[in-house]
Amino acid sequence: MADDDRTKWDQIYQERIEKPFPPPDPLLFESVLPVPLDEDRRALDLAGGVGQNGIWLAEQGYIVDVIDISRVALSRGQQEAHKRKLPNINFIPADLDSYPLQADTYNVVCVVRYLNRDNAFIAKLRAAVKPGGRVIYQTFNMRYLTIKRDFNAAYLLQLGELQGFFSDWKIIHTDDEDHISELVAIKPT
Repeated sequence: MADDDRTKWDQIYQERIEKPFPPPDPLLFESVLPVPLDEDRRALDLAGGVGQNGIWLAEQGYIVDVIDISRVALSRGQQEAHKRKLPNINFIPADLDSYPLQADTYNVVCVVRYLNRDNAFIAKLRAAVKPGGRVIYQTFNMRYLTIKRDFNAAYLLQLGELQGFFSDWKIIHTDDEDHISELVAIKPT
């Protein structure tokens, strides 16, 4: 299954190789705290693709891990990070279903357009955030079917579902108004 996923995503990113490098997601601009000069802060861009969000986080001073299954995407991200002279970013090719995230590691975990409802995965994601750290999550919800009728509904959130994954955290932003659900939540200390 992982090899099939890798092949599929490598092909998708290969088809996009000539397109301009994408900008970071605007939700980050409003949700990420600056890094104090005397601290090392870590961030994770999970299912990061070419790493545009991770690159932006690195530019803000975070030490960043970008994890994605597509080696084609990660290679493009590495080239962009090198061009921007960013030494504080790691590109990790991995299948997220089996990759072991370390607990209490990241001050920021960013997930954009990726959904895995498996309880073990959600627990692993929640555990990876340090107490007082935040998760920034954004992905398609069921309203996306009005735009793309043939999209696999298994990869779409129900309205309110994302908040349920983090209901015991301090939710500082949530939005289900459009075809994309957003959440920014702080892990309890």
